[in-house]
Amino acid sequence: MASADRRHRAAVLGSPIAHSLSPVLHRAAYAELGLTHWTYDRFEVDEAALPGFVQELDSSWAGLSLTMPLKRAIIPLLDSVSETAASVEAVNTVVLTEDGGRRGDNTDIPGMIAALRERGVEKTESAAVLGAGATASSALAALSEICTGPVTAYVRSRERGQEMRGWGERLGVDVRIADWAEAEQALRAPLVVATTPAGATDALAAAVPERPGTLFDVLYEPWPTRLAAAWTTRNGAVVGGLDLLVHQAVLQVEQMTGRAPAPLAAMRRAGEEALAAR
Repeated sequence: MASADRRHRAAVLGSPIAHSLSPVLHRAAYAELGLTHWTYDRFEVDEAALPGFVQELDSSWAGLSLTMPLKRAIIPLLDSVSETAASVEAVNTVVLTEDGGRRGDNTDIPGMIAALRERGVEKTESAAVLGAGATASSALAALSEICTGPVTAYVRSRERGQEMRGWGERLGVDVRIADWAEAEQALRAPLVVATTPAGATDALAAAVPERPGTLFDVLYEPWPTRLAAAWTTRNGAVVGGLDLLVHQAVLQVEQMTGRAPAPLAAMRRAGEEALAAR
């Protein structure tokens, strides 16, 4: 556990990184917690530069947040990896321990679960996942905790389908594969998790059912997405990317600083204000 007097630096690494809201969220947490000597920055770091960056970290560092493309590349540089992170071969959080160790974790998965719980989704009998990228594997890991039935993944290629089926087998999730051309069918599921890039689900907005269930759209900019806006118009529950970002950041702050609970409301407010100013 990092102590406030011995560890005071943290940062988010990735490429590209200029758009990251992590500094806004973490700095808001430090201010609320009274951690006046803590700093949180962002660094443009790609896979080639990552080993050198990590090697140069001194005892002032408490932790790192990792975004793409570093979530897998960081793993060989760590001393230990949590079961959660190992389950999807993705680390988004590194805690630098007082003895100089580097411990990796994944807060995206419990962050997803917490964001859904905040909207009243504790369990679901089935779910649909739109997309099959890195975020989709984290979504499957989260669904392994809350979904009691099958998960249908809507993908654009056979290769992606095989990957999702493989993740399902590894995570103990009954994954069924459907072609992206049938994605309108996904919207009838009680829980729909959209993990696709901006614009990918726009064409589905017109197909939102009369009484939709819950939509978890992992995007936060632009927001709302067309799909999320249409969902809200139909009075469906919507969980957004900012919800995920804040909940996973809360867990990062707690791990890096050793202070809990982290100030969820202050962090969300800071994120909302930052997005509104863009």
